[in-house]
Amino acid sequence: MKKEINPQESNRAEAFRMWMSSPMPMVTLVKTLDVTSLVKASRKGDMKFTSLMCWCIGKAASQVEEFYTLPIGETLYRYDKLAINVIVENSKGGISSCDIPYTDDIQQFHRDYLTLTAQAARESQSIVLDDYMVIGTSAMIQTELDCIVNQYTDQFCNPMVMWGKYRKGLFKATLPVSFQFHHVQMDGSHAARFLDGLQKEIHYIGEKDIVDMRTINKKSFVYGNR
Repeated sequence: MKKEINPQESNRAEAFRMWMSSPMPMVTLVKTLDVTSLVKASRKGDMKFTSLMCWCIGKAASQVEEFYTLPIGETLYRYDKLAINVIVENSKGGISSCDIPYTDDIQQFHRDYLTLTAQAARESQSIVLDDYMVIGTSAMIQTELDCIVNQYTDQFCNPMVMWGKYRKGLFKATLPVSFQFHHVQMDGSHAARFLDGLQKEIHYIGEKDIVDMRTINKKSFVYGNR
C-alpha cells in the first residue's frame, strides 16, 4: 500500500525543499563488495547469484527507513512494502521489466524470482507492482565494470543498484556496485548505511543454511552471474 504524505510533516521536509526542483537530484555512490560468501552460497544451494544478490539488497534496504518514502512527480509517497526490479530477456528478443516482492523468507523470494521472471520472459510483458517501493537493479555481466552512472528521468526516481561481472581472485570474489538514489528520498549517510548493510547481509548469507533448491525449476532469463 502507498499513500501520499505531506513533505513538511515528514523527516524529508528540508530535502524536499532543497532538491525536489533540482534538474539533477540523483546521487551515485560506488562501493566494492566482497561477494565470496554469495558465490559459495549460490553454488551450495544451487540458487541464482542474481536472486541472492537481489534478496540481500531487499534485506539491507528494509532496515533503512528512508527506503519506504519516494518522491513521484511533485508528491511524496509512503510505502509499507518493498520490491526488487530486474530486467529479463523476453521471448521476442527484447527485454521486459519484472518487479519481485521482497520477503525476509529467502526461499520464498527465490521461488517468486524464478516464477515471475519466467512469466515476464515467456509473455514478453513487464510485471509491475504499483503498491511497492521498487528498488531497480541492472546486472551487466558481460564484462567487469568499475562504475555505472545511470541516466536520469523524472519518470523514474526509484533507487537503483547496478553491477557488472564479479571478479574472481585467488581467495575471494569482489563486485563493484553503483547505487543511485534521489536526494529527496535519502541523504548520503543513509545510502552509505545501506551499502554497509548490503555487505553485512552478503557475509551473513554465507553462514545461513540454504536449503537445496534443485527441485525448483531454475530456468530464468535474468541477466546475472551464477
